[in-house]
Amino acid sequence: MQFKLFSSFSPAGDQPQAIQKIVQAFKSGKDRVTLHGVTGSGKTFTVAHVIEKLQLPTLVISHNKTLAGQLYGELKSFFPENAVEYFVSYFDYYQPEAYLPKRDLYIEKDSDINEEIERLRLKATEALLSRRDVIVVATVSCIYGIGNPEEYKNQRIPISVGEQLTIEKLCNLLISIFYERSDLEFYPGKFRIKGDIVDIFPAYTEHALRLIYSGDSIEKILFIHPITSDTISSTDSFILYPAKHFITNISERNRALKEIENEMQQRYIQLKESGKILEAERLRSRTEYDLEMIREIGYVKGIENYSRHFDGRLPGEPPSTLLNYFPDDFLLVIDESHVSIPQLHAMYGGDFSRKKALIDYGFRLPSAFDHRPLKFEEVEKYFKKVLFVSATPSDYETSSSCVVEQFIRPTGLLDPQIIVRPATNQVKDLIEEIDKRITNDERILVLVLTKKNAEDLADYLEKHNYPATYLHSDIESLDRLDLISKFRSGTYKILVGINLLREGIDLPEVTLVTILDADKVGFLRSERSLIQMMGRAARNVNGTIIMYADELSFSMKSAIEITKKRREKQLEYNAKNGITPKSIIKEVKSYIEREEKVKEDATSIAYDVLIKKYNPLNPKEKDKLIKVLTEQMMKAAKNWEFEEAAVLRDRIKELTGKK
Repeated sequence: MQFKLFSSFSPAGDQPQAIQKIVQAFKSGKDRVTLHGVTGSGKTFTVAHVIEKLQLPTLVISHNKTLAGQLYGELKSFFPENAVEYFVSYFDYYQPEAYLPKRDLYIEKDSDINEEIERLRLKATEALLSRRDVIVVATVSCIYGIGNPEEYKNQRIPISVGEQLTIEKLCNLLISIFYERSDLEFYPGKFRIKGDIVDIFPAYTEHALRLIYSGDSIEKILFIHPITSDTISSTDSFILYPAKHFITNISERNRALKEIENEMQQRYIQLKESGKILEAERLRSRTEYDLEMIREIGYVKGIENYSRHFDGRLPGEPPSTLLNYFPDDFLLVIDESHVSIPQLHAMYGGDFSRKKALIDYGFRLPSAFDHRPLKFEEVEKYFKKVLFVSATPSDYETSSSCVVEQFIRPTGLLDPQIIVRPATNQVKDLIEEIDKRITNDERILVLVLTKKNAEDLADYLEKHNYPATYLHSDIESLDRLDLISKFRSGTYKILVGINLLREGIDLPEVTLVTILDADKVGFLRSERSLIQMMGRAARNVNGTIIMYADELSFSMKSAIEITKKRREKQLEYNAKNGITPKSIIKEVKSYIEREEKVKEDATSIAYDVLIKKYNPLNPKEKDKLIKVLTEQMMKAAKNWEFEEAAVLRDRIKELTGKK
């Protein structure tokens, strides 16, 4: 299927010339192009048109989950008939395995996997292996090893009506690709058998699969609702992909186990000869346990550390990543490249230093080094058609690529006016500015330097009856998207944040951006950072920037001068073309849809009332909600209302993340 873009708008402002130049550059053989576009100029819309014209599978890399979620939502709306997928780290909480030699402290890997994001990751790779009209929006974590795509593809199970495939054989095949049998629970990655009916819930779909048997052959294949079992549709064939990315067939697994055992023996001798008796015994004990678990159940916690052996790679050879699931001819878009490129640079070094201590002290084999992110020079090998996108591109992008500028907004909006005020009474002045705008249902962003500043200021405003909340990286990825939607819709009118709010977040309702302590020297107040912050007010005709500073820093002067020049150019264009600036109007919606499974009973209704009173996305309100629910649970148990107490217990577990 071809990419087909749907939109009620046509390219305008600088967009038509930018689209033409980018497409022409790639078609003429250029491998690197930079789209240097001001905030609010519709860079994503330009990228969407480039995708439609080039007709290539596309990977869009973003530097954080929040922006990735927004890009996913926008591109999904532009390409409703094509496969637009979401691939980010599936950890809501992640503590990597580590060893601190100075304290002799071993920290075991601990994580909380978000099952919905895991499903979306598997859905993305399934789409890439089955069609070409695919856009995957990912974070920089996509350069981490995820398993060999060829082996993943080889292990898929084709199913068709009329096929002779006994239930017993099907059951063995499902188990071999990490599907689990369960007659009690039915969710992605599970299957169940009831007489001549086999229900399979693919790990990457929203609907389940029902196979109806007649003897040893498949008579019907139905798509069913996983909860109600209602039939949605039918099909003559289906290809089922594995429930995990790390997968090998039995013969490859046996070969890998022998290689792991050989490496263990060699490393054991090395450590003993170096006088590291404790480390040698520790390594042998841990590795033998892992080998036994893999032989028995085919999997073990930390199996990814042996991925080089399972993949058949040589020492030092790069692992398979999401990039390997794309065909050779694909378009790579690196959004907010001035931030994403440094992150791509840094990932390998951080992983190597952590693994080195584990390997030196006998917690892991040296092959664990090879389960890693790609080195930047390895990433660059995929820069065959790469489009860097940024309002403030760095020297790396501009010096090595064809630069296309996009400074004129389709709406005629100007870069915002900038006001500089003393930092001495910045909070008092901020509240006066909030009072001016809040009655007009306008939105305000407040940018501070630390997470503690953000939490304290949001709490202070909330105590004074202002609809304020904070947003920073400690808030879980999908919850951040919900919080931004609530900010845009007016549940909150003031959002306090740090650098998380700088790049790419599309908030057209914002009329005021205030930057506290704007003159502080550092990354968060650099020229590029200030320009990005100021861009948050560039989508509304009333957009204004207030910088609180006791003196004009070099970064402030430079950012103000650049903004002033752009504003003059935009005013000239509007006057020449008779354009009256208009605020961007954009539908408020949730970017990642999640199915809510709610029991329809009195306890659930009471819970829904409490949810409206205490917002679980705000950690402080969440703690209050947990306290209230705990009191209700204890009261229900005391009154022998054990069913209600059990439901409340489950609600508390959901909120605390405990199993």
